[in-house]
Amino acid sequence: MTELIRRREYGHEQPLDRADLDPDPVVQLTAWLEAAAAAGTREPNAMTLATADPAAVPSARVVLLRGLDDRGLVWYTNSGSLKGRDLAANPRAALVFHWESLQRQVRVSGDVTVVSREEAEAYFADRPRGSQLSAWASPQGQVLADRAELEAATQRIDQTYPEAVPIPPFWGGYRLRPAMYEFWQGRRDRMHDRFRYLRTSDGWQIDRLAP
Repeated sequence: MTELIRRREYGHEQPLDRADLDPDPVVQLTAWLEAAAAAGTREPNAMTLATADPAAVPSARVVLLRGLDDRGLVWYTNSGSLKGRDLAANPRAALVFHWESLQRQVRVSGDVTVVSREEAEAYFADRPRGSQLSAWASPQGQVLADRAELEAATQRIDQTYPEAVPIPPFWGGYRLRPAMYEFWQGRRDRMHDRFRYLRTSDGWQIDRLAP
């Protein structure tokens, strides 16, 4: 346990300066995602999604970024899951990307909307068949008697749809429209570089934050 919690020094020698940042946070995030992929990160698009229920009880889990443009960041899930129920009641969320090998982190927060059915259908049609079947078969987050129950449900769906698998009515996408981005670069002695983009009526305001 001592090895797990011992202090580790950040040793990144590349500073992050205001001049390094693109004025568009989507362009900046895209560049960092590409850098994480080039560095061999297994899931560079993995992000922690934090939601809260109407009583402000928080919940967090890792999901995969499936779309990024000027409209926001997109992921897909079962709308009956805990995160889906949270977002139906409280459509605000926060996201965190962390790439340990690059000593970089990005935080994003804002309002969340449901993506169009047409967009969700197009994405679902491109998923592997096994992923399509599991989307139907899994009552995400609910109690199962055993794994056999899940496997039997998957087999039934496979037999029901021997060819194309339609999108489930309870499955779809969510888009977070950012009000804030924060880019963090690890530095020695905990003197990290942090820059925040805040959405304003005139575009994006960029400020350096204390580490």
